[in-house]
Amino acid sequence: MPPMEKNSKKKHLSFFEKMNYLRKEYIQKDLIIDLIVNPKYFWLSSIVFLVAEIMINILIIQKVKYTEIDWKAYMQEVEGVVNGTWDYTKLRGDTGPLVYPAGFVYLFMGLYYLTSKGTNIRLAQYIFAAFYIITLMFVFRIFHKSRKLPPYMLIFMCLTAYRVHSIFVLRMFNDPVAMMFFYGAMNLFIDGYWSLGSLIYSLAVSIKMNILLFAPALLMAYIHCLHIKNTIKQLTICAAVQVALGAPFLIENPLGYMKMSFDIGRVFLFKWTVNWRFLDEETFVNQFFHLSLLVLHVVLLVTFAITHWNRYLANYATLQSIGMDKDMGCQLFILPLFVSNLIGMTVSRSLHYQFYIWYFHSLPYLLWSTRYSIVFRLLVLGIIELCWNTYPSTWWSSALLHCCHIAILGGIYYNRPTDKHTERLKRALEKNN
Repeated sequence: MPPMEKNSKKKHLSFFEKMNYLRKEYIQKDLIIDLIVNPKYFWLSSIVFLVAEIMINILIIQKVKYTEIDWKAYMQEVEGVVNGTWDYTKLRGDTGPLVYPAGFVYLFMGLYYLTSKGTNIRLAQYIFAAFYIITLMFVFRIFHKSRKLPPYMLIFMCLTAYRVHSIFVLRMFNDPVAMMFFYGAMNLFIDGYWSLGSLIYSLAVSIKMNILLFAPALLMAYIHCLHIKNTIKQLTICAAVQVALGAPFLIENPLGYMKMSFDIGRVFLFKWTVNWRFLDEETFVNQFFHLSLLVLHVVLLVTFAITHWNRYLANYATLQSIGMDKDMGCQLFILPLFVSNLIGMTVSRSLHYQFYIWYFHSLPYLLWSTRYSIVFRLLVLGIIELCWNTYPSTWWSSALLHCCHIAILGGIYYNRPTDKHTERLKRALEKNN
């Protein structure tokens, strides 16, 4: 049929006939499958899920009852600063003394003013819903650039994230805000904005200290990609942010500020632990047990640094230097940071329910960095979700959680880079040149 006759015929089609024509013309089976399983289309599915998450968060805020845990205490702690108290040892709330760095104070002081001294809970929830959406945007961009995850994993990162939605919009902890800043810093690092990334990373640390769990791998990334001189520059930026934010408190009571905000020896309460419930309380608080976990932490970091990170980051630095395949190459940067954090959580002296957000969004990426079957990967994700949603925690939920952590670390270890990986990269570089 001549083109003009074909166009004329299309004009006289009914609405349903036009829809059927478009379906046959553009919606092919292969395309639908690609939208579900092809990492290349992760960005397209991400847009759909972001819109869905906006509606879900609105529904949660409107329909699910808010439960007070730490928000009131946060407001009481920053109110002390509002009233002129700069001695950190004197800042307290209903849950105890203030134990977070200065960035937390400034952030929640801003929320204090925005929410009428913390009384406008509904507004605070919507602000945290915005934090949640921003966090997802950062995470989705990382995964899109890495071309690692299939789009269907968004179902598990969004629609099954019961505990995560609660941490953000029903509990309003500081943990998710710190993670939002961290994922923002990761995006900047991947894009090559190292100094700005270091600044944002340090801001994340200033909100909650758990962000330091990523530091060992990040330090190695600095050294490989920027070398010693620029590594010192990045560390200086990180330190300067901490000093600048803490200056008023350091002037008033330097020892008090350092002790309260960066207290690595703090003893956690056994009744809130998610990961050590199968122990008795005497063992849980024992200093020898804590020291053993610290030694294990160092051993695991050194092991993965030697077997994985050194080669990954060296190859990443090479790709960065020649500008080749920067998106997929960022896998070599992402995995060391996520593994460093997972190691810290695996040997943590105690995990509380809000700590789930520390690694929730990285879990699919970590599992897809193993050789396990898809069924086993999804099974591990499901068990982890079950463990974090078992309240109060039990001996079996804690034990299962450790089994999952060990399974992920073991799977990544046995999928470590070999000489074959290096040779493949060399061939790709030679081909590119």
